[in-house]
Amino acid sequence: MSSAVHIEIKPSKERVLSRALELVAGDPALQERLLRLTGFSRGVRTAEVFVTDACNLRCKGCWFFAHGMDTDSVEIRDLDTIREFARGLRTSGVTHTLLLGGEPALVPDRLRVFAETLPYVTVVTNGTRPVPRDGLENVNVAVSLWGGGPIDDQLRGHRPNGGEVKGLFQCGLDAYKDDPRAVWIYTISEFGIPYMEDTVAAIAENGNQVNFGFYSDYGTDPEARISESRRAIDEMIRIQEKYPDVVIGHPYYFETLVTGSSHWADFGYQTCPSISVDHPAHADRLADGHPVLRGFNTYRTDHTVQFCCTSGDCNGCRDSQAVWTWLLVNMHRFLRDASQLELWVTLAENFYRQFYWSAYHPTKVDGARHPA
Repeated sequence: MSSAVHIEIKPSKERVLSRALELVAGDPALQERLLRLTGFSRGVRTAEVFVTDACNLRCKGCWFFAHGMDTDSVEIRDLDTIREFARGLRTSGVTHTLLLGGEPALVPDRLRVFAETLPYVTVVTNGTRPVPRDGLENVNVAVSLWGGGPIDDQLRGHRPNGGEVKGLFQCGLDAYKDDPRAVWIYTISEFGIPYMEDTVAAIAENGNQVNFGFYSDYGTDPEARISESRRAIDEMIRIQEKYPDVVIGHPYYFETLVTGSSHWADFGYQTCPSISVDHPAHADRLADGHPVLRGFNTYRTDHTVQFCCTSGDCNGCRDSQAVWTWLLVNMHRFLRDASQLELWVTLAENFYRQFYWSAYHPTKVDGARHPA
């Protein structure tokens, strides 16, 4: 990447917060929400860690295996070495680890090491087996679901040996029945739109929450992934309005997720905040003025730094967490007036609602729920 890039001067945190406080000065309720939110979020600093290269599925469009990331490193299995690594993260200021694979539920002892070391842990799982409660009572569990209805098995129901798996969604429902730790990461797809409401209804009946994502089949033309964008967005909005206590989200987030556009820019490498700040490939990107997640790195199973939070294939990427954080790190884009700032606060409250360890999770007595 050329170093001759446009340098955008981002306002300092002090100036941004000063402007925000000015906007809420006449609205005590919004001021209280803003201060509570910034106070909580200040204590959350995330790192992403791959804990295993093994998985019992080979989902279509899985960027981990599509890009050969299971062979990029030699997996560290020694628990003492993993514990030392986790302690190093904590010493560096990291408070939240997002644990991925492969399939993390295959290595619960490694998960416990992080849960013992850091205050906040999120485990991303395919739902084929439960993340145990013992030693992991307070972790957040993000359960994968692709397309909904029969589309989920079509996309995810494939063994490493080529065999088919049926009933993956029901398997996940059984594993996380009434488990408050669980939030489903439901990636929508073109052919799955007709099944969205029934799928969310089943999740609601199961006592879980759901966060919509966007299915990206790596190796396909990005324009072919979904053609009815407006229909998908409208359906997400409709279902969120019908199940407000189950569906995490907001119309602004849904629009951004599907279209890849916000009111100030398009989502992509130059704007995505979820890049590893210690990776040498990002020197120019870190200097261009677009905000990134404070101290964020993604680590392979050998604890070396990976390019970004997913595969490094930025063409058409719509990782749900990356899109959420893109909106949140750009608070300065929402300071035109008090109503725009309230939109940002509401987006942030919804984002933190998905995490079981968060003060905004519905199970927390001091949690906050505000209408979308």
